[in-house]
Amino acid sequence: MDPKQLQIKDFTYALPEGRIADYPLPDRDTSRLLVYRDGIIEESIYRHIADYLPEGALLILNDTRVVEARLLFQKPTGGSIEIFCLSPDTRYPDVTTAMMQKSKVWWNCMIGGASKWKPGTILEKKIRTAAGDMVLKALLTDRLADSFTVELQWEPGDMSFAEVLHYAGLIPLPPYIRRKAAEEDKERYQTIYAREEGSVAAPTAGLHFTDNIFQSLGSKHITHDFVTLHVGAGTFKPVKAERMQDHTMHAEFIDIRYETIEKISGHAGSVFCVGTTSLRTVESLYWMGVKIKMNENMEPGDLVISQWEVYETLAAHAISVKTALHALLEWMKRRHLQRLLTQTQIIIAPGYPFHIISGLITNFHQPQSTLLLLVAALIGGRWKEVYDYALKHDFRFLSYGDGCLLYLS
Repeated sequence: MDPKQLQIKDFTYALPEGRIADYPLPDRDTSRLLVYRDGIIEESIYRHIADYLPEGALLILNDTRVVEARLLFQKPTGGSIEIFCLSPDTRYPDVTTAMMQKSKVWWNCMIGGASKWKPGTILEKKIRTAAGDMVLKALLTDRLADSFTVELQWEPGDMSFAEVLHYAGLIPLPPYIRRKAAEEDKERYQTIYAREEGSVAAPTAGLHFTDNIFQSLGSKHITHDFVTLHVGAGTFKPVKAERMQDHTMHAEFIDIRYETIEKISGHAGSVFCVGTTSLRTVESLYWMGVKIKMNENMEPGDLVISQWEVYETLAAHAISVKTALHALLEWMKRRHLQRLLTQTQIIIAPGYPFHIISGLITNFHQPQSTLLLLVAALIGGRWKEVYDYALKHDFRFLSYGDGCLLYLS
């Protein structure tokens, strides 16, 4: 199957608005869990997820942290402008570097009310911080294909941009949650293990995990480790093209430790990813190893996985997981790298050959989305049966909803 020829209309289902969860449950681990394995569907809750995972398995979770990426400015004339900070400008090598900038930063943004923001006009707002008042200014510097480059300056300039967003911004709830962000979202729209700031959307599969769950996993000798993939607004981008060959997949920054790659290599055949972002990261590692095996002198910038190269060029050079990850680790060792910082644009759709993961823990996704395509790649046409079951049995959908454990078919 050629993923480029897939028609997005074949990956849709009727999702009533009332089935979209607008609020999280009071207790994270009481969310319902649908388990799909070998064509059989079972029901449980997240608190008991250890019962459905094999002893000795490895869970990979995404420890990215959602930043308060929505900035509201008031024009001198009284109108309002909303700046949604999507990703750092290309002048920064990674999200962390951009987040640590002081006094000034350039950011790729979506702008609500852009037509009302005249070129050369500086927007300004005063912000109260723990250290006193701060003035934040915004200047529109460039128009991109579907976004804008904005220069943001603040005075005093001794705070990092991450700190500025904390004081000045709002949590960016997904557009399908039709309410304003509340105080509780600052905590509940983060996983309990969120550390690395840089996402504009939560890795929602992890929202259900609690300390009690990690303890129950440990008692079954199920270990876990973390990768960082900063989730961009592209995760909500609907597929508007009829055929997937005309859809541009969003690229995202990934950050993973040498020791984590070693651990994944040691658990090949028993790796379960918590969330689609973790899965995209882990599977990208395999293809990076394939690239290095093809050219051991590859430069870091050439490791980036583009949207279609897995299917078009790399698949013909497939090797074992052990060989691929060993090549990647040796490449890092030669360059004295303790962390792998790069990007992936990989699109995982029906026809994708999985190499590392054995299953996925994830929420229920929107119709006609790349996330649903990933689920269909994992369990084949049975995705329709799984989603139909979830709808008929009153599961809650999307970011604050229930979830599922899907074994690779």
